[in-house]
Amino acid sequence: MTRKPTETRPKCGVLVVISLLMIGSAAIRIGLESGPALAKGAQPSMPEAKHARAELPGAQVLLTELLRREEALKQREAAVMDKEKALAIADQAIETRLIALQEAEEALRETLAIAEKAAETDLTRLTDVYQSMKPKDAAALFETMDPSFAAGFLSRMPPDAAAGVLAGLSPEAAYTISVIMAGRNAAAPQE
Repeated sequence: MTRKPTETRPKCGVLVVISLLMIGSAAIRIGLESGPALAKGAQPSMPEAKHARAELPGAQVLLTELLRREEALKQREAAVMDKEKALAIADQAIETRLIALQEAEEALRETLAIAEKAAETDLTRLTDVYQSMKPKDAAALFETMDPSFAAGFLSRMPPDAAAGVLAGLSPEAAYTISVIMAGRNAAAPQE
């Protein structure tokens, strides 16, 4: 024989909770609606209110002062809003100028890259010209150059072409150029 599981139902617990909620809602509504009615009954009649104002001569002065302060606050608020608008316009102008500056910087970088590439191409071409010359003719030309300028070209040449040019130089010029070439990277970090 199989047994059916018995269902356990709460005994009218849900109905009690709903009833309590409805009674609570009614009590709150009565309290909220009767509050203004009770307050009206406690207010003095119009002649009595005028009499109460007459007893407070400073009330008009206080009201005037409060209105003056309210107007001053409105003026300050308008001034602050104007300043905020001016700052927003200035921020926009700064942003626009910053973008223009970044674009100009990028254009300058591109121009410098082109110029560096062109200069490198020119130096490579001139180095190729010097190394294709007869070493004796190149040495005569290097004798008249500034030693650091000549060292730059010789360091770009293959070792055998540079050796041929150095051999054709006077011993003083060859020594000076060699010292410059050897000391170029002496100040560079070793590690």
